[in-house]
Amino acid sequence: MARPPFDAAPSRDGPRINNQINVPTVRLVDENGDMVGVVPVREAMQMAADVGLDLVEVSPNADPPVCKILDFGKFKYEAQKKKNEARKKQKVIEVKEIKMRPNIDDHDYEVKMRSIHRFLEEGDKVKVTMRFRGREMVHQDLGVKLLERVRGELEEQAKVEQFPRLEGRQMVMVMAPK
Repeated sequence: MARPPFDAAPSRDGPRINNQINVPTVRLVDENGDMVGVVPVREAMQMAADVGLDLVEVSPNADPPVCKILDFGKFKYEAQKKKNEARKKQKVIEVKEIKMRPNIDDHDYEVKMRSIHRFLEEGDKVKVTMRFRGREMVHQDLGVKLLERVRGELEEQAKVEQFPRLEGRQMVMVMAPK
């Protein structure tokens, strides 16, 4: 198996450690976080062995690569914890769809508006779809008026990401929370 050139980034999961580091010199940071300077890789490995820790390549693309003396098991555990914490904090924005008709009743309209308010408060985008059936296509102005009414009621809470446009037999408007 051919060996990658020594300036290549690590190919397996995670940084190279101890004997996997195959460069002549490294910029060394000791176990206390103090900069030691540029030293031969053998000397750096010996210093790590003397304190009973690992030599870990933390920045392989630097010239020379930066290595730290630390406990590799603890390093991997901390990295995994950070990754899990970041995944917990991220919010996936979904697009929720509300379908209406041009001649919607007042109560039905209020129920749909409550749903839209709830979706926007949860941080989701809302796609308001106005469906036209049969001869309703002739009265598209009623659909536009209804979508304008929705937009007017949500002025403070949301911004229009996609203004009303006709797609076949339906008119679509997308709103995102401010």
